[in-house]
Amino acid sequence: MPQVVSVGAHIADALGWPFTQVPPGQQLAILEQIRFTVAGTAAAPSVNLAKLGVDVATVGRVGADTIGDFVRTTMSGYGVDTTHLVTDPELQTSASLLPIRADGSRPALHVIGANAGLREEDVPWDVVEQAQVFHLGGLFVLPGIDGEPAGRILRRAKELGLTTTVDLLASTRPDARELLEPVLPHVDFLLPNVEEAGWITGAEDRSQIARWFHDRGVGCTVLTLGGDGVAVARRGEPETVLPAFDVDVVDSTGCGDAFTAGFISGLLDGLDLLEAADRGLACGSLVATGLGSDAGIVDLAQVEEFRTRTPRAA
Repeated sequence: MPQVVSVGAHIADALGWPFTQVPPGQQLAILEQIRFTVAGTAAAPSVNLAKLGVDVATVGRVGADTIGDFVRTTMSGYGVDTTHLVTDPELQTSASLLPIRADGSRPALHVIGANAGLREEDVPWDVVEQAQVFHLGGLFVLPGIDGEPAGRILRRAKELGLTTTVDLLASTRPDARELLEPVLPHVDFLLPNVEEAGWITGAEDRSQIARWFHDRGVGCTVLTLGGDGVAVARRGEPETVLPAFDVDVVDSTGCGDAFTAGFISGLLDGLDLLEAADRGLACGSLVATGLGSDAGIVDLAQVEEFRTRTPRAA
């Protein structure tokens, strides 16, 4: 049985690097790399957890198409249990086109696709009850479970004794708070980046952001800060900021998902909160050194060696 059940967004990314401009008309621009990777805030953490030696089952939907075949076979190849990855008969597999700039930033062109078909009944509760961690990733692009259904799913996972972790996909939608209200009381660890959290709460100060979530029931906020590291705050306690590792960034895609995987792996290994967050930082930093969500991480031993030997950003 899995240690982690990861539910939510499954996406195929097509990435091109380095992107400098859109050529006019039908002219050609030459890139150095184009890659296809498994992404999404449920799928990418699953892949990285498997690399770290964690038994993980992924739950979501893909389309009855070649992109879906790629997602399923790639995840299975890494050792992820895809038994509960449903093939949606009507919707295409969710996918993104990502032109990666030289500094690692990128715009995103996205199709929600089969992620829109995910439903409460897709969650295999007989499998969940055997696990230790329940991860829900992709709120705001999961219209079939966003809001009250996600709250019910997380409440049941908590009632079964699992630790719950939740991540979001960036959204400035006006109903973001309304969709999160039923979810937050059942979240042990909320793992957004600080920009997402600021959009939702309407605050810029991190202590105010954390307090907004804590007041609505979240046990601990874990706000990733990009090149500034991560800010961790349990409800009722001040934050602690861990500095980022000093790496040359190729692509920021999937860094948050890699952080999630490292953090969950640390919790499972009995690390304290800050050590688990530091392992997450190492995973996110390694992914940033390559192109796509599956770059950088080889295994747990490599991640721990990276933590020991890599200097921190100034």
